[in-house]
Order: sequence, then structure tokens, then C-alpha cells
Amino acid sequence: QKSILNWKLSTKNTSRRDSSLSGSKDYRNIIERLQDIVSALEDRLRPLVQAELSVLVDVLHRPELLFPENTDARRKCESGGFISKLIKHTKQLLEENEERLCIKVLQTLREMMTKDRGYGVKLIAFDDETDVAELAPPPEPEVPAEELDPNQPLKQVEDQRRGEALRQILVNRYYGNVKSGQRRESITTYSNGPLAPGAQGKSITVVSPGVGGRGELSLAEVQCHLDKEGASDLVIDLIMNATSDRIFQESILLAIALLEGGNTVIQLSFYHRLTGDNKSEKFFKVFYERMKLAQQEIKATVTVNTSDLGNKKKDEEPPDKDLPARKKAKDVPAVALVTEEVKEQLVEASAITKKAYTTYRREAEAEEQQAAAEGSPIPTPDKNQDEGEMSVIITIMQPILRLMQLLCENHNRDLQNFLRNQNNKNNFNLVCETLQFLDCICGSTTGGLGLLGLYINETNVNLVCQTLETITEYCQGPCHENQTCIVQHESNGIDIIIALIVNPIQPLEKYRLDLVLELKNNASKLLLAIMESRHDSENAEKILDKMRPNELVGVMKEAYSQSLESEVDRGAGDEIKPRDVGHNIYILAHQLARHNKVLQQSLRPGLGLVPDHDEDEALDYYANHTAQIEIVRLDRTMEQIVFPVPNICEYLTEESKNRVFTTTERDDQGSKVNDFFQQFDNLFNEMKWQKKIRENKALFWFSRHISLWGSISFYLACILNMAVAVFYPFGDDGDEGTLSSFWNVSLWVALGVTSALLPVLPKQWGIIAFLVSLLLRAIYTMGLAPALLLLGTINLFNKIVFLVSFVGNQGTFTRGYKAVVMDMLFVYHLGNAFICVLGLFVHEFFYSFLLLDLVSREETLLNVIKSVTKNGRSIILTAILAIFLVYFFSIIGFLFLKDDFRMEVDRLPTSGKQDLLSNGGAAGSCFKDSCPATPSRSPPDDDEDGMERVCDTLRMCIITVLNQGLRNGGGVGDILRRPSKEEPLFAARVVYDLLFFFVVIIIILNLIFGVIIDTFADLRSEKQRKEEILKTSCFICGLERDKFDNKTVSFEEHIKSEHNMWHYLYFLVLVRVKDPTEYTGPESYVNQMIAMKNLEWFPRMRAMSLVSSEGDGEQNEMRSLQEKLDNTAAVVAQLSDQLNELKEQMTEQRKNKQRIGFLGSSQPNHLITAH
Repeated sequence: QKSILNWKLSTKNTSRRDSSLSGSKDYRNIIERLQDIVSALEDRLRPLVQAELSVLVDVLHRPELLFPENTDARRKCESGGFISKLIKHTKQLLEENEERLCIKVLQTLREMMTKDRGYGVKLIAFDDETDVAELAPPPEPEVPAEELDPNQPLKQVEDQRRGEALRQILVNRYYGNVKSGQRRESITTYSNGPLAPGAQGKSITVVSPGVGGRGELSLAEVQCHLDKEGASDLVIDLIMNATSDRIFQESILLAIALLEGGNTVIQLSFYHRLTGDNKSEKFFKVFYERMKLAQQEIKATVTVNTSDLGNKKKDEEPPDKDLPARKKAKDVPAVALVTEEVKEQLVEASAITKKAYTTYRREAEAEEQQAAAEGSPIPTPDKNQDEGEMSVIITIMQPILRLMQLLCENHNRDLQNFLRNQNNKNNFNLVCETLQFLDCICGSTTGGLGLLGLYINETNVNLVCQTLETITEYCQGPCHENQTCIVQHESNGIDIIIALIVNPIQPLEKYRLDLVLELKNNASKLLLAIMESRHDSENAEKILDKMRPNELVGVMKEAYSQSLESEVDRGAGDEIKPRDVGHNIYILAHQLARHNKVLQQSLRPGLGLVPDHDEDEALDYYANHTAQIEIVRLDRTMEQIVFPVPNICEYLTEESKNRVFTTTERDDQGSKVNDFFQQFDNLFNEMKWQKKIRENKALFWFSRHISLWGSISFYLACILNMAVAVFYPFGDDGDEGTLSSFWNVSLWVALGVTSALLPVLPKQWGIIAFLVSLLLRAIYTMGLAPALLLLGTINLFNKIVFLVSFVGNQGTFTRGYKAVVMDMLFVYHLGNAFICVLGLFVHEFFYSFLLLDLVSREETLLNVIKSVTKNGRSIILTAILAIFLVYFFSIIGFLFLKDDFRMEVDRLPTSGKQDLLSNGGAAGSCFKDSCPATPSRSPPDDDEDGMERVCDTLRMCIITVLNQGLRNGGGVGDILRRPSKEEPLFAARVVYDLLFFFVVIIIILNLIFGVIIDTFADLRSEKQRKEEILKTSCFICGLERDKFDNKTVSFEEHIKSEHNMWHYLYFLVLVRVKDPTEYTGPESYVNQMIAMKNLEWFPRMRAMSLVSSEGDGEQNEMRSLQEKLDNTAAVVAQLSDQLNELKEQMTEQRKNKQRIGFLGSSQPNHLITAH
């Protein structure tokens, strides 16, 4: 401290006249060396401090482990008492002016919320940026890439090792022996090496549960736990009563950590605390004043920045080559979480260093000017070092705006309106104030609208992006009140947003295109949010009034061209791509085109005002990758959604599309939506699998030709069976290998011609012709047996290829063994492959089973099989009834008609039997010496006439009645003995035969045949009805073709554009793959409906085009009625005037009559008096 003060005094007392150029260099060297010392100290202490903080956070997560079991202290810690007391104590620390300790507690509470993957990036960025602005010393010159320390990775590993060793010691001290590999990452990593592009100025977050840490707890659970113990109250109180900027900053960062990820529980907690305790006025006043102060700061400094930037040369090179810089302070986190004592010293040292450097610059100006006048070469200081630096008053706005965004995350309507109007005596409209801040930071208040490059630079572009994101979150949901408030605001906010999209932002665009793309992307999303879910055209028309429509088309074309260049130069990356930005602008233009015919015409390829091939290519791409659907809201209003098609949707195969389109069943209401929605998971998994197999070129090639392999397999099976049927048994004739020379040459020519025409002929006939010629040529070249062996081998190989293609298309083995066993289609194809093996190695007759594949290939044959299996239960029950009746008739025949069951039989001359499978010859072809001896058997006495008794036992009686009775047209009576009329049981025989004929033959069998025939007829009519429905009704809404007759939209346009079934599938995929925090209002609504398995958001028997037409008709009818009513009112008013005039005339006449009557009565009295 003494050395610092002495150096400070020495810098103040330095005499200007004693200064020289060499003294200036000494000052610069001193300042640079001091910065090196500070930086080295930070690098040395960072991993150790991080390790201590990591262990402290673990202790806060599980403080009960520090105490023995079954003690009061352990029970209190398990119930959250420790955290609750810590939070309460933090408020007392602030009251007692213990600011440093209060900041330490706030940082530790924030460390407890180790962020999940995908969250917390902005939180880290805010922490770094605000700390850099407040604590960082003047930056040192940038070190070129070639001068970087090559041992940086080793240093990084060493820092991690030191931090891990300290952490292990501390953990063992608190919890006992723990394995060294279990480490919980804190908010900032131990690494202080170079970061990846796009993560500059931000620390990397790694989630690794450790001992005593979060473990299996999610971020939301930790947030809710801290909120339950009073963290939200602490944040609100500290924001309202902050005694310093540091306390305010840490309070904001803790609030962001609590709300990170859009935690609705924390949002509700904030809302209840602000509305219940009447804290909202003071709470929002703090942010309102901060915004006003930031705007004043911007206005006070923007003139200087403009003049400095305006003096730059237009042809200056990109600063990544010669811009001396502060990138070390920006790319690497410049703030280490060191102890407060060290931090105070660093703050004081950096402040004194900055002041001394300013003093030095002021004193050295005269010498520099004099040296320049004398022509002496002097080192040029970096004027750009302080040029883009923003003060803490401005940088604190980024975490504030992030907090405002998180309060409205997930489209919280209550908080969206609450930020605009608090219903207090003094309301603070933060929505309008945020828009005013955007207007101010982009330079509109200085009259520089359109010169955005003079105001937006690498330093403040993140703040501008955050402002746009916050305003977007104000509007989405939709919140119509905030949308109207933004559009009708008196500032130039809308003009600024439009200018960010259509105007180039130079020079930033030259060297940081990614930042410019993010800026334009956020601006286009904001305009879409302003028009979201509005049924009027007011906002769209106000936006169109402030822009030239064709400018959007130009921006789209430029973005598409940049995307082509970026793909060639850099390839695909994780950062935002120009093509995606152009796609969002295209969707914005598509929404605006509904209200502007010029823009609508410009978006059609080839129909623009000036034909342009590049422009048409861009419009074609965006049109093919954009989809629109219609949804139904809870209030039964319909809304149209335009969205980009996710890239994964291009992997959906045409076979799956045809299968879903033709096999989706209708429900009781006649809609296919339910069955279509049930198939979504399978289709989405297929898209992911197809995307995966595209990486394997060979597997993808085989899978793409699966239908070809299936056709070849079936045709090979047909040819094999034809050869077996014609030539089996093999070798009897002995001349199948001989052929005349003419036919020999003809077969060779036929094989060559069919091989040449295979790519030309239709696939089916070309394959058949080639295989037939190949088979015949092989038979007459090699012989029948070798040819069948060759074809069988080819068939087996082809079947294996087909199985590989099938697995490649379906991803069978990725779904688990149970799914594989339950997949009947896979089991069926696997059985066919096993039959091929049996036919090749066991016997050729097994090939006959392969012909049954024809049933699965033809829908007509499938219907034939279904006609039996669909009502199989009815058929089986009827057959069981027939068996019971046969059993009854068999018992009656056995008891009373046993002698009538005599059948004529034909006996074999010998009892020897020929085994066709074991002996290749035909029956009876054995030689006399090799034939087995057959014992002679004398026929029984009762079989001398060729007749045999077949009902001596009940078993034989049942078999006879079942076999002969059902197969004979007249029933069992056709095979029984014909009795004489003289026999006593003649009448009984007649009744027996007739009953069997009518009951079993006519009724039972015809019932079975009728069920099968009716089922087949129903299936055929159902197929025709399905085909008719597919042609004449909408897949989504179910409206028929005739509903669109004489309407503005035809049925074909309706199913292609308005209710395209695949667009709905793509939207479901979009909702599945998109980050929930990035949902628009309609996407969030559909996601909630999907979570509840509620399909009411699908339009059923409704379409916006029909509703608008009906609405136009109703409006015309209302207009005519209104005109009639106006005419009637005019007539009534005219009649009323006439009535009033008539009334006045009658009154006047009555008065005249009274006057005349009065005069007439007074005249006689006058005469009488005169007499």
C-alpha cells in the first residue's frame, strides 16, 4: 500500500517540463508491468479460490452431513433451517453495512444453482461483463496468435490439478475420505485458457454432481428450495434497498439464477410478493430510474463516439489483423472470485493505475504534439481502447433486461401486464421504457437513424440483442396490450427494429458477421412477436408504413448468398447461420404479405418486379422449407401459424408417407387426427434413425433400394418353384443339359439383351425377363441341380440383403429385444430367410412356402385372408357348433343306425409304402429284388363285396360323420346304406338324413360361408370408401370437396397449403426439437395441449378460408340489414317530422277556431249593452 501511495504522489508531483519521450516510455512500461502482476496474481489464485468456493457450496447443499445423526442440529439442517437463517442473516448484514460479507453470501447462493446444460450462458456473461467494467484495469495490447504460450494446455491442466488437490483436502476434512474424481464444477471453471468461438467473455458451465452437492437434484428443484427458504424475498428487498452498485448487481444476478430456465414457481412467487406486500411501486421504480440513467449516460457519450467513429477510414482493414486491443480482457474472464481483501487491493490498484495513466496522457500531449511537429517518430497510443468501453451505468442494463425477460418467460401473462401497469398510484411502464432504451442505444435520439454502424459495435451489440429479446418476451404469448403499447409508442423503436433488419451494420459486419446475424435474427423475431396471434391488421400496417416491402426480399437474397459462401468457406457450425436468419425474415415477409399485395407478388419466384435468378433461387429454397398450419385456440378461434420446417423432417421416407396416408384409420367422429397423432413417435424415431444411417453410405444405399430387393426375392422364388415343378424328380430323362446350337445361341443372346435392357425396361418386367433368361441359361449350361443350387444361394444372399435393408430402414435393433420380438413384420421376413436356408440345404420343396409372400404383396389377397380372420371368432364359434351337432348325430347313428354305416373301400394290392422324400423314385418303381417282402393277409369275411363297417365304435362313427357328412352335398345320408321302406326304422332314417342336411349342411355351413363372403364384401366396400375419402375429404379437418365449391380457395389448395397433413407432422417435430424457452405463443399452447394429450387444437370440420368466406357473407348480410335499418329510420324520422308538422297545424287551427269563437260570442253581448 505504501508503494502504491508513493507512486501515486510521485505521479501527481511530476513536473510537465521535466517530462520527455523516454519518461513516457517508462510510465507505459510501469503500467504494463503492473497489469501483468495483477493478471498473474489472478491466474495463480483463481483455481484455489474456486476450489474453496466449490466445497462451500457443497456444504450448503448438504449441511446436515456435518452433524451426527438423530441430533437437533441435523434435523434443523435437513428441514432447511440453515439456509433460511443464512438468508435472513444476509438482510441483517446489509443493515449493518457489512457489504463485503453480504456480497460473498449472494455469490455463494448463486453458486448453489449449478446450471443445467443449455441454461446459464447469459448469467455468466453478465457476471463477467459487469465485473470487467467495474474492476478491470486498462487493457494491455493484444498478443498475436503466433506469440501465444504453446504450453497453455499444460498450464491449464496444472491449475486444475492444484484446485482439485485443494478441493480434495477440504472435502475430506468436512465429509471424510472421498474419491478424487468426484468434483462439482462451480459457475466458473478452473480453466483460464482460450475459449471457443462464440463463448468469448463467458465462462463454461459443466454439470458434474459431486459429494454433498446437487447430486440428482435438478436446477428447478434447487431454485424452488431456495425460494421456499426466502431467497425471492431477499432479492426483492436487496434490489429495493441496495446501498451500492455492487450489491445491486449481485442481487440482480441472484434473481436471474433463481428464474433461469423459466421457472414458473419462482415467477409466481415474485408476482405474489410484489402484489401482496405493496412493493411493486418501489421495486419497479428502481429499474425505471436505472433505465433513465442509462439513457442519459448514452446521450452524454454518444456524440464523442460518433465523432471518433466517423473519422475512421472507410477502407480500414478488419481489426482482427491490426486492431490493438483489449481482447485478452474480453476473451478470457478477467474477474477471479478472489477474497474480498485481495479484491479491494486490486480495485484500488486498478483505479490508481487508470488515473495515473490519464494523468500521463494529459501531460504527454504537449510533448507528443511537439515531437510530431518536429517530425520525430513517436509510438502511437491506442485510441480505440477507451472508445467502445461502456460505463457501469450502461452495462448493468444487460442483467436488468435479462431479469425482465425471465420474469415474462414461458409467456407469463400476469407478469407481462404487470411490467406495463402495476395499478399503483405511480405506474412505471417498463415495456415502453425498454423500447425507449433500444431507441436511445441505437442512436435514434441523435438523429442518426439508419447509421447503425456508428452506434452498434462489438462492445454493445450483446446489450442490443438482449434488449430485443426482452421486448420479444414482452409480446409473445400473445400479450396484445404490450403489442399495442410498443407499436403506438411515440419513440422511433419500430423504425430502429426495421432498420436493424434491412440496413447493413458496418463496420461490425466485416469482422463479426455472427453478431450481426444474431442481431438481425432477434429483430425479425421481435416484429413477428408484435404481430403474433392478431386477427386485425393494425400492427402489420403500421410496420409496412415504415418500410419498403422489397427491402425484405433483398435482405433474404443477401442472407442466402452469405449462407452459400459460408458453407464453402467454413462449413456447417453450431453458430447461427445466414440461411436461418434469411428464413426468419422470409416468414416475417410472408406474414406481412397478407396485408400488402406488392410484397405478396415479390415473394413469388419469377413474378417479381425485376426477374432475378439468384433471388428466385433463394425464394424457392425458403418457400420449400416453410410450412403453415391452422390451429384452434381454447376460445374456439382459429389462427394460422407459419414456421420453418426442421431439417430432420427431410429424412422421412416416401414409403412411410404412403403407408401413413393410406392406412390411418378414422375415429367415431370421422377424423383421422387421433390415429395420425398416435403414429407421431414412430415417425419421429424413424426420422432420427434415417438421419443416422445417412452417415453410413453402404447401409443407406441398401436401405434405399429395399423394394428392389423384395421384388428380386419374390421373382427368384417363383422361378425356383417353376424349375422344381417342371424338372422334379431330377435326372429321370437325362437330357436337360443338351440343347441344339440354335437355342443355345438364342439363350445367350436373350441373356445379353435382357441384361442390357434391365435399366431401361420397367423395374418389374426387366427383373423377370433377366431372371428367366439367366435361369434357362444356367440350367442348360451347368445342369439343373447346380443351377438350382446357384439360384438358391443367390436368393438366400438377396434375402439377407433385404433383411439388412429392412433393419436399416426401421432401426429394429435400436428399439430393444422386446420390440424386435414383437415386430411381426421383422419376424416374418426372418422366417422367409430361414425357409431359404431349408430349401438350400434340406430339400427343394421348402421353396414352395416362399410363394406365400404374394399374399403380403397384394392388398386384394390380404383382404381375402382378412375376410376369414376379421370375423374369426364368429366363424370359430359356428364351427364349434357344427362339431357339437356332428357329435350328436354320431351318437344317434351309433345307437340306432350302426348297421347302416357301411362304406365301399378300395384296398391297396400290397401294404408297402413308398417314401417319396427318402427315395427319389416314384411309387411302384422299385426293382423286384429290392422290394420289401409283404406278408399276405386274407381279407375279412364281411369285406368280400368291398364294403366295410365304419361305425362299430363311437370314435369311428364321429370320424365318418364329420368326414363324409360335411363333404357330401346331401349330408351323411349320401354314404349310408339305402334302407327299404319295409324296414321298421325307415322313417327314422328319413328324419335323420333330413335333419342332418338342413341343420348342418344348409344352415351351419352356409352361416360360415355367409360370414366370410359378407366380410370380404365389406372389406372391398371399405377399401373403395377409403379411396373415395382420400380423394374427396381433407385428412385433417374432414371437410369434403363440395364444401369448397364456389369459394375463394379450391379443395386442392386447401389440402396442399392450409391443411397439409405433413405440415402438421413437421410442426409436431418442431415443438419436439425446439428449446421450450424459445417457444412462441402458439408453439407453447400446442405443447401444453400435447402434454395433456388433448387434440382439440386440430381444426375439425373448420377452415379459416371457409370461415372468412362465411364471415364475408354475414358481413354483407349485416351491411344490407344495416342499410335497410338506416332507410327505415330515415322514413320513420320523415314521418315523425310530418306528424309534428300536422300536429302543429291542427294546434294552430284549433287556436284559430277558439279565437273566432271567442270573438263571435263577445259581439252579441256588446249589442245588448248598447240597447
